[in-house]
Amino acid sequence: MRILLIEDDQKLNEALCCALRREGYEVDACLDGQDGLYYMETGSADLVLLDRMLPGLSGTELLRQRRSAGDTTPVLLLTAMGTLADRVEGLDLGADDYLVKPFAMEELLARIRSLSRRGPGFHVASGRLSWGDLTLEESSCRLSGPGGACTLSRRECGLLAALLRHPGQTLGRSQLLLSVWGPDTEVEDGNLDNYIFFLRRRLRALSSRTAIRTVRGVGYRLEEESI
Repeated sequence: MRILLIEDDQKLNEALCCALRREGYEVDACLDGQDGLYYMETGSADLVLLDRMLPGLSGTELLRQRRSAGDTTPVLLLTAMGTLADRVEGLDLGADDYLVKPFAMEELLARIRSLSRRGPGFHVASGRLSWGDLTLEESSCRLSGPGGACTLSRRECGLLAALLRHPGQTLGRSQLLLSVWGPDTEVEDGNLDNYIFFLRRRLRALSSRTAIRTVRGVGYRLEEESI
């Protein structure tokens, strides 16, 4: 399960990252709202922990923008603003839950587990992504199709998972690089094309009707081929 943490208190940010990773979660973290918006636009997170008061772009404005754009990723607001009016406002803007600082780590983990069980769109609850004639088990990187099954590399798995989360939607090259390789990894742009080539070869071997289309100058899109 991949969590995006958007928290401007650096010490708290680092402490939460360490605690969540000890629990087995993958964590991406940033310190301001503008970076948080960029991360959320990649669609790589399964759950967002969002501080309400952020520099640059507030957590509430960030949440409003993403919900207006149709983003349904579960969001847990973290804030020191704990009045009834504050909680109602946050929930009305589209937050799925609200946790007031200071909080115990045990409660945060319990709320994360609770959110992971909600809603049909939450992919990581089952660890399985399905679309068309493909099924990807993220935990084992096992891909199944009409012609059988195979095991993907971690990069192949991450790249296909990003595309499966947004079928029919063009994902930009920078989005895919950030989602799969992360923000702090130096990677040549051609690596993305190489892994797209590998995935296309996998899909052909599985006799899948699912295709990865190149959108020239933009990125890639997952489509289902007509018979």
